[in-house]
Amino acid sequence: MAQQPIRKPTRLEPWQDPAQVPYVRIERVTKRFGDFLAVDDVSLDIHRGEFFALLGGSGSGKSTLLRMLAGFEPLTEGRIFIDGADMAGIPPYERPVNMMFQSYALFPHMSVEQNVAFGLKQDRLPRGEIRDRVAEMLELVQLAPFAKRRPHQLSGGQKQRVALARSLAKRPKLLLLDEPLGALDKRLREQTQFELVNLQEKLGVTFIVVTHDQEEAMTMASRIAVMNHGAVTQVGTPTEVYEYPNSRFVAEFIGSVNLFEGRVVEDEPDHALIRSADAGCDLYVSHAAPAPVGSTVHVAVRPEKIALSKEPPAEADGRNTARGVVREIAYLGDVSIYLVELASGKTVRVTATNLARRADLPVSWDDEVTLTWRPFAGVVLTR
Repeated sequence: MAQQPIRKPTRLEPWQDPAQVPYVRIERVTKRFGDFLAVDDVSLDIHRGEFFALLGGSGSGKSTLLRMLAGFEPLTEGRIFIDGADMAGIPPYERPVNMMFQSYALFPHMSVEQNVAFGLKQDRLPRGEIRDRVAEMLELVQLAPFAKRRPHQLSGGQKQRVALARSLAKRPKLLLLDEPLGALDKRLREQTQFELVNLQEKLGVTFIVVTHDQEEAMTMASRIAVMNHGAVTQVGTPTEVYEYPNSRFVAEFIGSVNLFEGRVVEDEPDHALIRSADAGCDLYVSHAAPAPVGSTVHVAVRPEKIALSKEPPAEADGRNTARGVVREIAYLGDVSIYLVELASGKTVRVTATNLARRADLPVSWDDEVTLTWRPFAGVVLTR
């Protein structure tokens, strides 16, 4: 999982402060295309200066919601406010918004600087101001030496930065980005994620990005709204949605996860005990279960939180301790992924950091192993 850039600490984030007024307010927005429900009663508050991500798979409604924010799609129901103003009936060109498309939509017959200047010329800004602002934007995205080039003479990453400079040149209060890194290769995409975060923090512009890439959202966003079938299933910081998913869908969509089905046999304020035939052991979780004793639940455990060894650790008490056989190993350089088959037939995924070289790893195919994890590693899910 990609690591999130370290952000400057604050005492209270805007979304945690009841005195803060959201910059973008989406109130019970619904969008239907005939009988198809694309966006289903979505409400979101997004604050000034946030890097907010709408994350979901194909058909989840994220791009439709973005287009309604931009004014390209009318709402079926609900209201959208930007900086306190109701956007009902406001056309795209009158909204304090700019949008950067996945295709970048650069004009092939124009140079880089002409592409960046296009919107400013449409607004009939003075020639000197256009020149200064274009130079500022190209310097900001580190493309000043390429000002005279045409789009076909640029790499994918350079085209992406030209499109970004053009979007920012008009100094929008809100920038909408629709899958902005989708056309880039993996290495360039990872590099550009950090560049976007640094640029957004430097400018203080509110960014809303649509993406299907969980690592992209985790790396860039201050908060994430996970969408499924047109509805928002969870909103939170990257840490919150990864460590504390509120449903099996979120747990499985954000990263890799092991889900163990079981029955609640003990529920106290500081812990819950789940009896699981799936795992072949009792699962001890260091938080109360959101379901009464006797209920069927699932316990989510991330692969990197499971320890793998040939012998049970001395402190193991049988809880959160499963035995199985290594069926597959994937060596990825920095980590290895182990697929372990338990006696129940369930396959458990374990991720281990490669502290030793591949030939020196202590566990191999068909080895019998013990899997253990701490009480804080599990999350009880009821849906």
